[in-house]
Amino acid sequence: MKLENIYNILNAEIPHALSDRYVAAYGGHDNSGILLNTGEEIERAVFSLDLSRAAIERAVVRGAKLIVTHHPAIYYPVSELSIADAMGKKLLDCAKNGISVVAMHLNADCAPRGVDYYLAQAAGASDEENVPVQPVEGGGYGRVFTIADITAKELANTLRQTLGAERLWVFGGEQKIGRAASFCGAGVDGDTIKIAKERGAQALISADIKHNYICEALDLGMNVIELTHYASENYGFHKIYQNLKDKLGVASEYCDDGFML
Repeated sequence: MKLENIYNILNAEIPHALSDRYVAAYGGHDNSGILLNTGEEIERAVFSLDLSRAAIERAVVRGAKLIVTHHPAIYYPVSELSIADAMGKKLLDCAKNGISVVAMHLNADCAPRGVDYYLAQAAGASDEENVPVQPVEGGGYGRVFTIADITAKELANTLRQTLGAERLWVFGGEQKIGRAASFCGAGVDGDTIKIAKERGAQALISADIKHNYICEALDLGMNVIELTHYASENYGFHKIYQNLKDKLGVASEYCDDGFML
């Protein structure tokens, strides 16, 4: 099967336009889409949150000629590819082995059943409240929702079990909380903290949170639960894979880098 045919299927389910709309509305940068096209016929694909060494080795061993990632291996324009550079070597290894690479980043975050949606679901959001607080046409990012009255540590334990998270950090007290906000990946900044507070969130769930934003959230009376970036997104991207695998027209599998949890 040609890469373009598979990409059309992916794009129909997780439209690239979601990324464009989010960047236009809220700023930032993205580079989702086809990043490397080797022209090889594809009979098997590997999905992975990152273009990791494990994903490439899996693809080589299994004869997969496509790797679909969440995070773009090429994020900003590059002036050269070199084996002396870690990502450059991985891309060159893919090219050498005829493996094409596709990324679904902000579009997968913002999809109605996307990475951000599934993080909120893992934290206990109902479908009725699992709606984006930064909306764009067809999707959006960030959630604020009601949860059972539990402490931040109890909420963290729920996330640990559901996401398989081995490392997380809890900042806050022992008081019961009834509303939470979640932003997959590195989504916390002054704007999202303001949205969370205005909508009554008593706990903030995200990853890669800068120290000053942790302090700001605590000063505003919110608890903070910080996951690894991988743990905050791998659960949702794997769910996306499960929803897509029977629609691709080729065999596929998912590669976990569990040590990143």
